[in-house]
Amino acid sequence: MNRLGGETSPYLLQHADNPVDWWPWGEEAMREASNRDVPLLISVGYSACHWCHVMAHESFEDTATARLMNELFVNVKVDREERPDVDAVYMAATQAMTGHGGWPMTVFATPGGHPFYTGTYFPRAQFQRLLHGVSEAWRNDREAVVAQGSAVVQALNERAALPSGPLPTTETLQQAVRNLAGSFDPQRGGFGGAPKFPPSMVLEFLLRHGTSDALAMAGATLEAMARGGMYDQLGGGFARYSVDADWVVPHFEKMLYDNALLLRVYAHWWRSTGSVPARRVALETADWLLREMTTPEGGFASALDADSEGPDGSHGEGLFYVWTPEQLHDVLGADDGAWAASLFEVTGTFEHGTSVLQLLADPDDQARFDRVRTALRAAREKRPRPGRDDKVVAAWNGLVIAALAEAGALFERPDLVDAARTAAALLADLHMEGHDHMEGHDGRREDGRGPARLLRTSRDGRAGANPGVLEDYANVAEGFIALYGVTGETRWFHLAGDLLETVLIRFPDGSGGFFDSADDGERLFQRPQDPTDNATPSGQFAAAGALLSYAALTGSARHREAAEAALGAVSVLAGKYARFAGWGLAVAEAALGGPAEVAVIGPADDPRTRTLHRAALMSNAPGLVIALGPGTPEAGVIGAEDVPLLEGRGMVGGEPAAYVCRRFTCRAPVTTPAELRAELAR
Repeated sequence: MNRLGGETSPYLLQHADNPVDWWPWGEEAMREASNRDVPLLISVGYSACHWCHVMAHESFEDTATARLMNELFVNVKVDREERPDVDAVYMAATQAMTGHGGWPMTVFATPGGHPFYTGTYFPRAQFQRLLHGVSEAWRNDREAVVAQGSAVVQALNERAALPSGPLPTTETLQQAVRNLAGSFDPQRGGFGGAPKFPPSMVLEFLLRHGTSDALAMAGATLEAMARGGMYDQLGGGFARYSVDADWVVPHFEKMLYDNALLLRVYAHWWRSTGSVPARRVALETADWLLREMTTPEGGFASALDADSEGPDGSHGEGLFYVWTPEQLHDVLGADDGAWAASLFEVTGTFEHGTSVLQLLADPDDQARFDRVRTALRAAREKRPRPGRDDKVVAAWNGLVIAALAEAGALFERPDLVDAARTAAALLADLHMEGHDHMEGHDGRREDGRGPARLLRTSRDGRAGANPGVLEDYANVAEGFIALYGVTGETRWFHLAGDLLETVLIRFPDGSGGFFDSADDGERLFQRPQDPTDNATPSGQFAAAGALLSYAALTGSARHREAAEAALGAVSVLAGKYARFAGWGLAVAEAALGGPAEVAVIGPADDPRTRTLHRAALMSNAPGLVIALGPGTPEAGVIGAEDVPLLEGRGMVGGEPAAYVCRRFTCRAPVTTPAELRAELAR
């Protein structure tokens, strides 16, 4: 019996009609394996994964293969996006045993969950042979199989965590830039060879570092990604990665986290340089998020699939996005079709004579370009659309909230800020439990309840059962702090504090770092912990960033010290592995710079307050935090709800004022944007 029909995960529901007797992850599946005395077959993937679909079509939908799986194993299907902790421990085992990893991930484990044989994608014939071989080994060589599983678990548990070092110094960050320059591709942008992934966190660090060589690497990479096929030249938004070194052919799924991170980076690139492409890409990506990724409840969906249906009824990767010269001719006519084919490099760069659209040079006729692009996008909308994974993941929505809030403020787009606020409200009201204002440093409240808890996912307005992991708490706190800095709405400041209290109570490793799962979470064979960045900032570095920002708003030494301790891993990574510590490096830039703290005091509806606020938002000071509150000049204090950076700071001579501080030591207030910019430039 397939047991996935009642799950909320779109990925699990994709497999609910398989002839495989799938179980969701949990103790029931392990008990069943123990009762039947057979191994677990754990299959891990996600809804937008192309090769997950291939293995599903070849094996999981095949009755003969399913019969073998059902007879010989208890089969468990895991959505890695819902259970990143499960994915992390089995990926560590897969990489240790095979030297590589990826999805779909295929794990054979004892009924207790200890892995003893692992792999990724297997073609059907090979997979069937593997099923027979593993089952035979389990029956006839049980002692060796169990010993191998125990040895893997012991090795993983004994593997020392990444050693920590001191707080990074200026020399540490300069060393990281040199390390990045060693793998930088000066002809094509990006770092290393194919495949090329968007190095979002590294780019944020380079923009914050701000030296000429750092800005040159960031700018070249951002320009190349924006002009290549990885960027959707018609609809906006970025694909997961480029399979080649030239950013031409993408792996076509569009992930929420990539686009949230890249929106923020392109907005910051524009803020640093005034780049026209930066503004265009940031706004197009923001519009794509609102148009295609917003859920009815106001959150943001996780992904668009790589695969879709073609005009002949076939299914394949990228069919929604690619074009032939003939298709351009049919939509645009001969003249515009030929012009578009030349402009978009439609020369057969993909399969079967199709091409991914690129924009290697700006159009010579903007009005014609706008008309052509509008017509092509309208024609594309008639094609079968890729599937959408519409679950709301807390961590990734936190990234979107920060990006949309800042982009809305920088580009003066209130609708983007409104979308960030709506998503934040969804997380606060649906994903958070027990988020009253904290009382004391132990996280207990007057009613005796413990710290605020965060659920990882929701779908269709219903929260999932899986608890949040470190990246959920950290990224949502980061998003709330960014939203507070844009809106001045203190609800977000307090909620961020509640989440960070839980981080400090439930996730520390005792050595200055953080585990990725809470201390009262499900006990797996290993407690996951990885301080390095992957497609998103590592939980540890994300926590460091949010803790540092919160410390800057509150003056809390406790939060500051926790942030600095968590950044110790950056000092170890910077010299040789800077590509895997981008967010930690970016946070370290903020820590070394203070970060700058700006208190803007004045009535929200006063244009002078708004101009001071915008001047602060336009600053490139790394990690700058903003507190915004109404002034009461008679008393010299403000009426905001206990945001410590605002306390005791009032307007000046009846005029809105801004105070620039570092570590809660403030300079004299200023009342004009020019004076504020000068203070921030000191």
